[in-house]
Amino acid sequence: MWRGFSMRVVSAFLIGLLFGLGLVVSQMINPAKVIGFLDIAGDWDPTLLVVMAAALATTFLGYRLVLKRGKPVLDASFRLPTNTVIDRPLLIGAGLFGVGWAMAGLCPGPAISAAAVGGPAPWIFVAAMACGMQGQRLIRP
Repeated sequence: MWRGFSMRVVSAFLIGLLFGLGLVVSQMINPAKVIGFLDIAGDWDPTLLVVMAAALATTFLGYRLVLKRGKPVLDASFRLPTNTVIDRPLLIGAGLFGVGWAMAGLCPGPAISAAAVGGPAPWIFVAAMACGMQGQRLIRP
């Protein structure tokens, strides 16, 4: 049954499943919860701060531990970003991401997890996201 599947594919699937499960448990797939968190001038819901703090701590510690190794377990080398320039396209993209997140209450990871657990709205978001990704390739090949 698993012939043809590499350990990289299996591990990527399991890591993605764990990530998606974390998004579901933390309610990051609930647009109302996310919009409540982003509404700092109104009825602010600070509970997602715990999720973000845990993500930052995990990333901070994880990078320090993993990068001490010579190479990843399932690859020949680490593939880290090399571009450190903060330029106009980066700022525009970050701004659009933030506006989209505030309007829809979803971003890519939670949208895919939400689509997996039900409702048509996340599917519409994922379709629009895919169109945006393709459109970006037309603007900036």
